[in-house]
Amino acid sequence: MDIDRRTLLVSGAAGAALLTTSTASAAPSVTRVLARNLEVPWGLTFLPNGDALVAERISGRIQRVRRTGGRRLVGRITQVAENAEEGGLLGLALSPRFRRDRWLYAYYSTNSDNRIVRMKYVDGRLGAQQVLLAGIPVSSIHNGGRLAFGPSGALFATTGDASDSGDSQVVGSLAGKILRLTPAGGVPSDNPFGNYVWTLGHRNPQGLAFDSDGRLWAAELGQNTRDEFNRIVKGRNYGWPIVEGGDGDGPFGDPLATWTTEECSPSGVAITKGRAWVGALRGQALWSVRLTGPHAGRKVRYFHEQFGRIRTVQKAPDGSLWITTSNRDGRGLPTPDDDRVLRVVV
Repeated sequence: MDIDRRTLLVSGAAGAALLTTSTASAAPSVTRVLARNLEVPWGLTFLPNGDALVAERISGRIQRVRRTGGRRLVGRITQVAENAEEGGLLGLALSPRFRRDRWLYAYYSTNSDNRIVRMKYVDGRLGAQQVLLAGIPVSSIHNGGRLAFGPSGALFATTGDASDSGDSQVVGSLAGKILRLTPAGGVPSDNPFGNYVWTLGHRNPQGLAFDSDGRLWAAELGQNTRDEFNRIVKGRNYGWPIVEGGDGDGPFGDPLATWTTEECSPSGVAITKGRAWVGALRGQALWSVRLTGPHAGRKVRYFHEQFGRIRTVQKAPDGSLWITTSNRDGRGLPTPDDDRVLRVVV
């Protein structure tokens, strides 16, 4: 096996390591299976008490998963497209002012579009939807779907190219972008193009997270050669479909780290302790990426082929990571317990 000399791979049930560097930090460990038998858990957002709301992509159900384990149904979005393949009920995000306003935000696919909505979550149940942004191009594949609130209170959303790669370079299209909205669904006055678009030139970004310095990072699935992990900068063009994996001294934003499409296919991202933690679907692993310092961009692989396809990674209020498997999505080999939500200590 060929190994990037900046990469450290850790895999195997006993944590056996194949090293290309002299030292490594302690490997993360799974401490608890928090929920079982979910139907492709995708979006995940934490409540103030440390429980989480988890979206099931195919069914449109939203489950409350307790921090000590176990789950219960709190609602269902009935407008979710049937047989959506890569679409369905995708990202979730809780309002930064949730204790006061009780808003839960969701991104999902209908039969005619992708849309961003919000609902009240009160007394353990979901209220009626308020549509914030409709008309995001939809397809059977490449729907993006991740939501995250930034330090200023704006809502960021990733969208895929919806099978039309040329739209990623069209500033007036909502496809192949990272979008930025006000909490009520308006266009912030300081957006770079006077519309919802924050950055362009994306293929299918499914991971989105802010670090402790307020910088935004995204993970993006490539097509044939390179998956990407990018720092997201206002107004920047990331090159798809003109380039894949960066263009060096060219005009497009280059990734901090890349993978071959066989070893990763990244989805969710969480950031803690100076590293981004990236869920790998095709690569069936949890990757870490060093964000700063002389080893910025260095990658480490964990849990290789132990839990199957890893979709979502989120940092919990207690500092742990919660990860979800995606083995019932038609592309994995599910066990009788899949899909699962796992608690990981790093």
